[in-house]
Amino acid sequence: MGMTISEKILARASGRMEVRAGEIVKAEVDLAMMPDLTAILAFKAMREMGREQVWDREKVVLVMDHVAPASTLNAAIVHRDIRRIVEEQGIEHFYDVNSGVCHQVLAEKGHVKPGMLVVGADSHTCTHGAFGAFATGVGSTDMGAALATGKLWFKVPETIRVVVEGALPRLVAPKDVILRVIGEIGADGATYNAVEFAGDAVEAMGIPGRMTLCNMAIEMGGKTGIVEPDEKTSAYLRKRTAAPFEAVRSDDDARYKAVLHIDVSDLEPQIACPDKVDNVKPVSEVAGTPIDQVFIGSCTNGRMEDLEVAATILKGRRVHPGVRLLVVPASREVYLEALDAGLLRVFAEAGALVCNPSCGACFGGHIGILAPGEACLSTSNRNFKGRQGSPEAEVYLASPATAAASAVAGAITDPRELR
Repeated sequence: MGMTISEKILARASGRMEVRAGEIVKAEVDLAMMPDLTAILAFKAMREMGREQVWDREKVVLVMDHVAPASTLNAAIVHRDIRRIVEEQGIEHFYDVNSGVCHQVLAEKGHVKPGMLVVGADSHTCTHGAFGAFATGVGSTDMGAALATGKLWFKVPETIRVVVEGALPRLVAPKDVILRVIGEIGADGATYNAVEFAGDAVEAMGIPGRMTLCNMAIEMGGKTGIVEPDEKTSAYLRKRTAAPFEAVRSDDDARYKAVLHIDVSDLEPQIACPDKVDNVKPVSEVAGTPIDQVFIGSCTNGRMEDLEVAATILKGRRVHPGVRLLVVPASREVYLEALDAGLLRVFAEAGALVCNPSCGACFGGHIGILAPGEACLSTSNRNFKGRQGSPEAEVYLASPATAAASAVAGAITDPRELR
């Protein structure tokens, strides 16, 4: 019996020829990443385990992204302490508040390669499965153990294979695909499973679209989301790292917990309605719902291709006077590329607020906080109560195209109606 890509990666990391779903393995971590919100706790846990130095300073990455720049005294103290830790530990891969969202930065800087075991003290670390890595979020205590020893215990997950077939219609995006999948599987339908995305529609996606798919695997309970690497993966990485890497793929006779086939040829834009990510409906069922704010950005949809489609819709149009539109590029690299392409001017002329790259607007940190009774249409990954401000506010999730069209209309709108 063959193995899935996830089983192969965990087998290699634990020094074994093969592993099977349900087994417990002690695996060597290839990369450990922490954002500002969790880094202090992780290093505190490491020291409580009797270690004063990380196991390998070249395999540790720290990114200041959640409250960036600091907006409170407490945040400023945390940032100061992290900078001191970086200096004391001699950590080479440190990205300060001017860098962007951790998952975008990690990808852009070539830190993640196929076959790696990546852990991050942030739940959306599964984003990096887009590169054929087994990437998963862990708590601060587990991260402390990883920092101390370079190893962690894992239960080998069962795998759900999601085969996405057909060509995406105009202005229907990978975000619509993953919302459709989550609506089908449910918020806990893939708990502690690896979600392996395949099919001709996935093969046709670029790396940004695959990152969107894998990013939201956690929203159905997944341990990781993963896509087998191909030439697009190699082309992306060759521009960003000279380090060698080897593609890992599932065997033809690998065993899956379930295989889900979805044809997207006739898919319409999807909306996740409050207050659950799996409360997914076609845009036609909720069109006309008034909104107060639109957010385009996050580690889900703040990349260049997301900004491009939003700018195409906004060019020559104005944001509805009753709506606040926040555009937050996912990283400084994306910001500069959008600046050079003239996209930021399009957003500004349309009446949008263009903010510095950070996670602030996604998790209700310090940008775009919602008041009681307000509604936001967001391209981010979660719409829980209180996620972006008041627990009495409502958050809907959508693609950048739907978000831009809705910002113009002042209500949730099918983007295909504006072109």
